Amino acid sequence: MNGKNNFDLTFFRGKRVFVTGHTGFKGSWLCHILKRAGARVTGFSTCPPTEPSLFDIAHVADGMTSVIGDIRDFDALLAAFRRAQPEIVLHLAAQPIVRESYRDPVYTYETNVMGTVHILECVRRTDSVRSFLNVTTDKVYENKEWEWGYRENEPLDGFDPYSNSKSCSELVTHSYKNSFFADGRVAISTARAGNVIGGGDFAADRIIPDCVRAALAGEEIVVRNPYSTRPYQHVLEPLFAYLMIAARQYEEGKYAGYYNVGPDDADCFATGRLVDLFCRCWGKGAAWVNRAEANAPHEANFLKLDCSRLKSVFGWHPTWDLPTAIERVVEWTRVYRDGGDVTAVMDRQIDAFSADGKRK
Repeated sequence: MNGKNNFDLTFFRGKRVFVTGHTGFKGSWLCHILKRAGARVTGFSTCPPTEPSLFDIAHVADGMTSVIGDIRDFDALLAAFRRAQPEIVLHLAAQPIVRESYRDPVYTYETNVMGTVHILECVRRTDSVRSFLNVTTDKVYENKEWEWGYRENEPLDGFDPYSNSKSCSELVTHSYKNSFFADGRVAISTARAGNVIGGGDFAADRIIPDCVRAALAGEEIVVRNPYSTRPYQHVLEPLFAYLMIAARQYEEGKYAGYYNVGPDDADCFATGRLVDLFCRCWGKGAAWVNRAEANAPHEANFLKLDCSRLKSVFGWHPTWDLPTAIERVVEWTRVYRDGGDVTAVMDRQIDAFSADGKRK
């Protein structure tokens, strides 16, 4: 197994893998990759969060055990855990939208904080688990609006309820790691990922899904803050990194730790530039309009990640630049628009990503 994005997925063949949040955008892509690799996958999540959803369109439930449940329901989660007896646990379940966290902060904290407590308690009570990865966000850091990337040893203090709840999720993971897994019987890591884009994301209040909806409707794309800078990456970048971390720490506990997962500085784009890329790639007169909202809830204007640790420890490097990622989004969307086989597109993109990683 090498350390780059194209590491050998055959590691997962026959492994029992438990994925929370499997009905979401990232979870659907992740489960599809794991099934292709021959893993025995169990997913636990609420119903798909959007209509339409990638989970349904790509028939992700086929070939895996899909349990519909709420991460806040500890008894239901533990029952699913005991049936699955997982070796590897990937925790993606979350309320992931900043604006929604302002509308319903209690649900956000219940899901993102107590959900983490619940999954870690299941891990503590299950002897089969050897590797646990909690997926959080680049927004866990105290944002000082500076121009260089945050490192893993920076203070954790997200501003809005979503970001702050994910900071708390990190701290819960740290506490469980120190309190219950200091003997090393379970390797525990967190992955703080940048903004992801990819085919099949239908979420509200995300810029690429907003672009796709407007383009499909032949409307102008509304951009709320074209000058905010974010670390954008194709969804396959962090997913392959998560799998790499989970696999390597399964084999050697020394790889457990806290990792930023983001693009190189060249792909930290202002939102307006990102939408320009989408419009050029989509063609057909696609255009956007700057329409800032009065009294909009606070969101950070500038955010970068320093991924030196991931690169140093694993020899990892990003595979696709942002223009390539946008091309892949447009490719998937056009097949979906035309009623084509979106699962086949996902397979082609996964294969292309792996092949391109080998050439890095």
